Amino acid sequence: MAATATLASASGSGRLVWLGFCCVLLVGAGLDLACRFYPAELPFWMPWEFSWPEYLVAAFAVVWFATGLKRLPRSGHPPLWRTISFLLGVVMIYGVLQTHIDYYAQHMFFVHRAQHYVLHHLGAFLVALGASGPVIWAGMPEFLKPLFGSRPVRATVDIIQHPVVAPVLFVGLIYVWLIPQFHTRVMLDVNLYNVMNESMAVDGIFFWCLILDSRPRPPARLGSGLRALLVIAVEPLQMVLGAILSLSMTDYYPVYKICGRIWDIPGLSDQHYGGLIIWLPSTLTSFAGMIVVLATMRLNEERAEREKGIT
Repeated sequence: MAATATLASASGSGRLVWLGFCCVLLVGAGLDLACRFYPAELPFWMPWEFSWPEYLVAAFAVVWFATGLKRLPRSGHPPLWRTISFLLGVVMIYGVLQTHIDYYAQHMFFVHRAQHYVLHHLGAFLVALGASGPVIWAGMPEFLKPLFGSRPVRATVDIIQHPVVAPVLFVGLIYVWLIPQFHTRVMLDVNLYNVMNESMAVDGIFFWCLILDSRPRPPARLGSGLRALLVIAVEPLQMVLGAILSLSMTDYYPVYKICGRIWDIPGLSDQHYGGLIIWLPSTLTSFAGMIVVLATMRLNEERAEREKGIT
């Protein structure tokens, strides 16, 4: 009898997963059609240019997270503040990519930099702080788990989160996408533009997941001291780039004039505001990351002391 009930529950759960999958696809198809045929009538919160990859990643992250919460026992749920942090981060990343904010980012340099601040720093930081991996894994369909757990995927993650590669990639992507000649090409090529935005979001999430891992080492990849050093390592070059762009008297990005700025402000002012966004908010995010690293280090030390006392 108990076995029959278990099978019925598993069958019902499977049907629910497939129903959610179909709903996500139907909503995506509706958004795609609306953006294709009625772009001028869409409100600000709808996509300017619909992207299936960006939509599906955000949608399935939320669906699998909700499914994981349903499947896991109450003891396996993250604290409420972590759940809020994760969902807020996903919403922010989706918002700057799949609303009319993206249109403004294509026509104003400082909006573009604000968009990338959310993708690479604030939104990614909140997603990582949510520590949602175990819950998403519990909610993921079983047939996808071998793919995400495969050797090539693990090897790729190992490279991205290597303590030498991670800070170089984190800062390097900011510099590469802002090389003036290359940036002009990217802003005029929709495929490169999407790759730029998506790479910033993915790298930001991987970097901050590495830094904000609250577990001791092992099982965490890095100890608290090394994580703190990585936070310190990525900050100076960002500050230098922000200072150069916010203080320079040369307009490095005339592409925004070519595309047509939405707001009538001088090109240098636009660049200066963008430089300040690189300079100041990223510094504050790194400062917040350092606080989290030091706090988790202390909590892990206290936990280890309590365990020694018990033994």
